[in-house]
Amino acid sequence: MAWLGNTDLRAVTDEEKIGLGPVAQAVVARNFERLVLLSNYGEEEVDAYLNWLKTKKDILVTVRSVQLTSPTDFGEIYQAVRATLEAIKSQHGADLSFTFHLSPGTPAMAAVWILLAKSIYPAELLESSREQGVKTAVIPFDISAEFIPALFKGADERLEKLSAGLPPDAPEFSDIIHRSPVMQQVIARARRVALRSIPVLIEGESGTGKELLAKAIHHASPRHAKPIIAVNCGAIPADLVESEIFGHKKGAFTGAVQDKKGYFEAAHGGTLFLDEIGELPLTAQVKILRALQEKEVVPVGGTERIKVDVRIITATNRNLVTEVAEGRFRQDLYYRLAVAVLHLPPLREREGDLSLLIDHMLDMVNRESADEPGYASKKISASARNLMLSYPWPGNARELLNVIQRVAVWSVGETISDDDMREILVFPPPQKELKSGEVALGKGVNLPEILAETARLHLAQAMKESGGNKSKAARLLGLPNYQTLTNWLEKYGVKE
Repeated sequence: MAWLGNTDLRAVTDEEKIGLGPVAQAVVARNFERLVLLSNYGEEEVDAYLNWLKTKKDILVTVRSVQLTSPTDFGEIYQAVRATLEAIKSQHGADLSFTFHLSPGTPAMAAVWILLAKSIYPAELLESSREQGVKTAVIPFDISAEFIPALFKGADERLEKLSAGLPPDAPEFSDIIHRSPVMQQVIARARRVALRSIPVLIEGESGTGKELLAKAIHHASPRHAKPIIAVNCGAIPADLVESEIFGHKKGAFTGAVQDKKGYFEAAHGGTLFLDEIGELPLTAQVKILRALQEKEVVPVGGTERIKVDVRIITATNRNLVTEVAEGRFRQDLYYRLAVAVLHLPPLREREGDLSLLIDHMLDMVNRESADEPGYASKKISASARNLMLSYPWPGNARELLNVIQRVAVWSVGETISDDDMREILVFPPPQKELKSGEVALGKGVNLPEILAETARLHLAQAMKESGGNKSKAARLLGLPNYQTLTNWLEKYGVKE
């Protein structure tokens, strides 16, 4: 078996100069029952070659025409050869002795022959040249052991992604610098959810990159051609929340001199990203819930309902479950928003990511500052980097970028030293470890008020559990009698 190569075809008209070509050279030198040629050439060229080959050796030839988009496309070549081999086995039986010729065709074609000969189709491998003739190609076991897994690696990785339900790698997520396993898991989930239009809730501390992730999800989604409108809910004045989100009509309130589109309407067809969703007042939460359920909004001061089609992504640095439990966030809205929940870990939990981010952000600062007068490209000394690696980064990636920008401005030399970094970083004071039984007084405490509050809580609970029976309540609290309990109730203002 062999691919029909360009050198073989040239031998038909230029035999004296180039010789017989790899295929004819092999069939003349060796005895084979059948020659199977795979060809990506036109019918006329192939017929001319077969007529010429008959003059060199009387051998039964089968030609299998293969349409390749590229003679170096490993996948297409592999499929074509596998299909040919299976067709031969089904026609002539499995008890066959194959010989694969490596010399004709491209290196990719030779690679496929080696792969199949060393795995599922054991075969002799031939190579030939005009100078050295025809010989068996010996591929040592150790080379095969490395070569074959390398060929399968890409297919195995694609198979693993398919089995996990992952879409192909999306370049939209390439701006999120990471290598830690915890971030790899977040990005994998984000890629999966990007293909859908379901609501996404992104949780994480301030500065962890929630908006960056939201934009990556949008740009990797089917809505990428439409706008993404990013809104910081905590930055909107309370009396303008509804106007900003839903829009308003001219004259709806003092200062409304013209109609204005709200964020929902502006994001029509695309994505609405509501950052710090936990900051919204309850009245606005009700209207957002209605807009999501009914897919329409009513501008402030208007009566006409406007249809909107938006994908909602929200983010918060709060624990919305706690906010719901304490009545500061609507439970029904939470369940509407938290269809897919992604938790961005803080920088201190992203093992291995900090050093990558330092290099990436410093490179970005150097590029952005390159045209500024007197600016010299900066690099970070090993001691300064170690100082950064030991810092807890409570402000996460946002704080890291701010620190790098400041230290790049303030450092005099081209190399940022640990002294430069110490002037910028503010390490928290060490916490004194308390011994058993010790309490931290800090700048002092109000002990009488602490005791009074404790008394009020226990008195109220005792009266509740005793059903108002003072004698029983006194026994629960270890007081001598109900008269003493009455005095305590009066002293601490607890109603009976």
